[in-house]
Amino acid sequence: MADETTSSAPGSPVAPRTTEVPAAVPPALTAAPGYQVRRLYQAYLAVWVRAVDPTLTGPQFAVLTAVDTTPGRDQRSMASAVALDTSTMADVARRLESRGLIVRRTDATDGRRKLLFLTEDGERTLRAAQERVRRLDERLMAPYDAAQRAAVMRLLTSLADHWEGLAGES
Repeated sequence: MADETTSSAPGSPVAPRTTEVPAAVPPALTAAPGYQVRRLYQAYLAVWVRAVDPTLTGPQFAVLTAVDTTPGRDQRSMASAVALDTSTMADVARRLESRGLIVRRTDATDGRRKLLFLTEDGERTLRAAQERVRRLDERLMAPYDAAQRAAVMRLLTSLADHWEGLAGES
């Protein structure tokens, strides 16, 4: 780290100014797929907040999308559909419900099951976010032509499927 000293006016106190030099990333990290995935996800979160919505999270958007696609499905099957564990899904559903974006109704045939439905506010929020998400997806994939985009998506899907399989192993 380099230190420089500056003064705004003659006779004024000298304030140290530091210039940060970024640390080199160890090759063991750059060669690790998990490290690269974490970098992608951190960058994605930062762009999502600016480009899509500062309060609607990616998992919340996924749940709204799944509920819109199949209203009235139970919370557990929705969790599976959007790749959330059941406790995270319960938390996401509670947050969406408290924001007035979904309603959770108890299943008449099984009181343990919560069925999910979008509210009018939920529909409006989802519709507004969908266009911003589509534009973000375009920006994220901008360096690639259509064939490359399809290949990247196949690789990402294959990687996600494989890693989920590893996570499910005992």
